[in-house]
Amino acid sequence: MAAEHEKHKAGEQKTPEVPFEKSLAELQQIINELEQPGVPLERALELFEKGVQLSETCRRQLVEAETRIETLLKRGQKVIPQPFGPEQK
Repeated sequence: MAAEHEKHKAGEQKTPEVPFEKSLAELQQIINELEQPGVPLERALELFEKGVQLSETCRRQLVEAETRIETLLKRGQKVIPQPFGPEQK
């Protein structure tokens, strides 16, 4: 029976991941709402929980992007991390 459960679990389709930008915008909305005075405790806890989930999703997507960039910059068998951002000219 456990094997059937694992088989079913393995056959499940992965839900498409929300784009990074959308998750980040939603996280910013949550922060804005939490910063407002008078947010009821229960609502604040709901928002905080959702914010933690979104933060983890964004973190995971950034790690995946970093890994992809490092893979693209791979030289032979050695990964040479390159600066990525405004400081790069």
